[in-house]
Amino acid sequence: MQVKERRDDRSLALARAGPVRYPPLLADDGRDLQMKNPPRLELLCEYSATLKEPAVIGVGPYGMRQVFDITGGEVTGERLRGRVLPSGADWILIGPDGVGRLDVRGTIETHDGALIYIAYTGILHMTEDVLAAASGSGQTEFGDTTFFAAPRFETGDPRYAWLNGVFLLNQGRVGPSRVEYRCFEVR
Repeated sequence: MQVKERRDDRSLALARAGPVRYPPLLADDGRDLQMKNPPRLELLCEYSATLKEPAVIGVGPYGMRQVFDITGGEVTGERLRGRVLPSGADWILIGPDGVGRLDVRGTIETHDGALIYIAYTGILHMTEDVLAAASGSGQTEFGDTTFFAAPRFETGDPRYAWLNGVFLLNQGRVGPSRVEYRCFEVR
């Protein structure tokens, strides 16, 4: 998967300005509410999933429900690589507020034969660009819209048991009949 970065003049100016200094975060009673040892994100892998045309369940009491079956995909990274198996789906619920609520489950087969279950929930703001990309007209870029998920991996393979205890955060983008994610370990 080829990754393209886009930067506008504003983001370059902010990057040159250096780190942002925030005032202390204090509660009304004076307690310090700053996060101690704030987490950092470390890229674990990137992965893509190809999708069938959705099965449209229709508008129900909570919004528009659609099911996108996963037909395959690829996982690339130093510590995790392999393929997304043609199993699982995204049971997305699009609310009247224009927010898609993801409910995804699938299976990854690593390059060395381990099977890993992946499940996540997340949100995707259904902007005009997202709708156009989903219908086959282009692709969104990472950060163009709110598209985040919190995946959880499960495996019984001892070589990948470390995945059972990590907290992860995905940032996604949408293309024709596919989604792509950057998967970060929160450390």
